[in-house]
Amino acid sequence: MRRVNCVVAVALGILGLAGCGGAARPSKYYQLAVPAMPPVAAGADAYPVALLVGRLTAPHLYRDDRIVYRTGAEQLGTYEYHRWAEPPTEMLEVILLRMLRQSGRYQTVQLLRSNTRGDFILRGHLQSFEEISGEPIRARVALEIELFEVKSGTTVWSQFYSHDEPVNGKDVSAVVEGLDRNVQQGMAQITAGIDHYFASHPPK
Repeated sequence: MRRVNCVVAVALGILGLAGCGGAARPSKYYQLAVPAMPPVAAGADAYPVALLVGRLTAPHLYRDDRIVYRTGAEQLGTYEYHRWAEPPTEMLEVILLRMLRQSGRYQTVQLLRSNTRGDFILRGHLQSFEEISGEPIRARVALEIELFEVKSGTTVWSQFYSHDEPVNGKDVSAVVEGLDRNVQQGMAQITAGIDHYFASHPPK
């Protein structure tokens, strides 16, 4: 019994010392640039389809809010005090939604919810979203998007985007800027690919 009391006393002493130390280091939060312009109304030449943007799947690290870095082919780490305002998968879903809406090329574009109906569902997998440490530092994004046709129950189009964007600096904010540029490039290619699919396969 005496031994247990000693262990508790030591533990309490350590906690007391921690409480008397300096203030905890504040966390910094970052967010990707999301298009803020109002959506363009669908024009007469818009495709008569209702698009639904579904959830992006990803490894656990990219569904968390901590910024990820890679130091080798198989070694990943996370910054404790540098975090995303939202998990990367959720930010990418919103960016894709807004870019498709702003194009004015589709009858409707909505997020997939339990009570929404659509003709096609966009879904995908985020494979990489990280800093690549080294000389030079790079910002890596690897993302696959596929277009699923509800009526036929088949995937009719898919596109894989993978790119390492050079980082202009050595701090985390520079890495975030590199990831942001990379995402904008990737989403531009993906939305152009979706447009090309419907142009070559006009919906009936």
